[in-house]
Amino acid sequence: MSQWQPMKKFYNRKKELKALQTVSQQIAESKGQLSVMVGRRRVGKTRLLNEAFHQEHTRFLYLFISRKSESSLVAEFAEIISNELGIKFFQPQSLRDIIDFLLDYTKTTPLTVIIDEFQDIDIVNPALFSDIQNLWDTNKRESMMHLVCCGSLYSMMTRIFKGKDEPLFNRDDRFFKIQPLQPSFIAEVMKDHNRFDAENMLRWWCLSGGIPKYLEWLVRFSAESDDLFESVISEFSPLIKEGTHRLVEDFGSEHRIYFDILGAISKGHTSRARIENFLDLSVGVHLEKLDEVFDVISKKRPISSKPNSRDIRYAISDPFLNFWFRFIHANKSAVEMENYEYIRRYIDRDFVVYSGLELESLYTAILVESKQFGKLGGYWDAKGHNEIDIVAINDLDKKVLIAEVKRQQKRYSEAKLIEKSHGLLKKLNLKDYEIEYRGFSLDNLVEVMEEYQLLQQ
Repeated sequence: MSQWQPMKKFYNRKKELKALQTVSQQIAESKGQLSVMVGRRRVGKTRLLNEAFHQEHTRFLYLFISRKSESSLVAEFAEIISNELGIKFFQPQSLRDIIDFLLDYTKTTPLTVIIDEFQDIDIVNPALFSDIQNLWDTNKRESMMHLVCCGSLYSMMTRIFKGKDEPLFNRDDRFFKIQPLQPSFIAEVMKDHNRFDAENMLRWWCLSGGIPKYLEWLVRFSAESDDLFESVISEFSPLIKEGTHRLVEDFGSEHRIYFDILGAISKGHTSRARIENFLDLSVGVHLEKLDEVFDVISKKRPISSKPNSRDIRYAISDPFLNFWFRFIHANKSAVEMENYEYIRRYIDRDFVVYSGLELESLYTAILVESKQFGKLGGYWDAKGHNEIDIVAINDLDKKVLIAEVKRQQKRYSEAKLIEKSHGLLKKLNLKDYEIEYRGFSLDNLVEVMEEYQLLQQ
């Protein structure tokens, strides 16, 4: 064990940092600029904005759209403006008045204005989107404002700025999608705290999925105890309630149904038929919303299938949420009884098998980060047989990587993989492509990351 220090180092995001800083630095010349930033909760949007503007001493306002009445937000924002900008006798009556005032104020003074959880304007006062559009179109050529609209629901933010019938259609000058940290940066965090090895890399992947806030928790937990799960699963751990905190507000009154569906997926019921059979419930509409509105699950099809194929399997997009539903939500009665020892025993029993399956998503993320492939996916035939974990295609160099993922390398059989691949290769019909068969495992994880140059020396 070692003494825990908060993560002061800022990992990755260099391109986004530079772009945001440049816009704000040049705003006096360029005039009104609108940046959109989207990323799931906890992914580090606020930290990125703080790093971009606070460190550079850029003058900025931070306004958070919480789900309360417009009058409450108006009072809160008026006080922030009064304190930050030194404005006296400012008595706005609406959010429109606040935007109008700030656009007028920035005609003489450059300012970066961050509106966080921007999509929740739809809950507070949907008419404000049209007001912002009118005010922005009227004033942007004179106002020295860098307006940063930040949101955590990707589909809603995309609709607000890219939907043809929406007031703010194409008003954005830049659109940033902030993703979780990739495997190379998770490894960098771990190396900086002397925690990196293959087993730990998989464990931290399962427990963080590259979300910076969760990595910070893991740094702290691993300093507190040599047994990571002893700290992760305890009455003092923020992880226990995190899934609820992250999702319940977005899901609203139907959160129980959504939680049941995600629980079913985490247990391996990945087709619509199997989910409905497990829950004894029709879930078509809810699956579409979980995918397209909430961005919590993703659809997987065989890599050889057409985009409209109905041969779909569902997966929880975030490894952390998958873990949370599989081990925490599945034991909610034990959580209510504060029987954390029981949950730890449950994890001890099942985690080796569970993490072996999650190793596939880690290797997929490694291949994505390698930037060597144009298409990535898995394969199974019409009967759901001859399953292949990873198929990666590089059309530029005419190469195909076909990989089986096992926890232990000794369980990999190249002969079996070649045999299973006949149907896939027939369907892909890729002439003159070089085919490479590989076994990926915990045993060669570090070696593969080095091969793809994802580990700092």
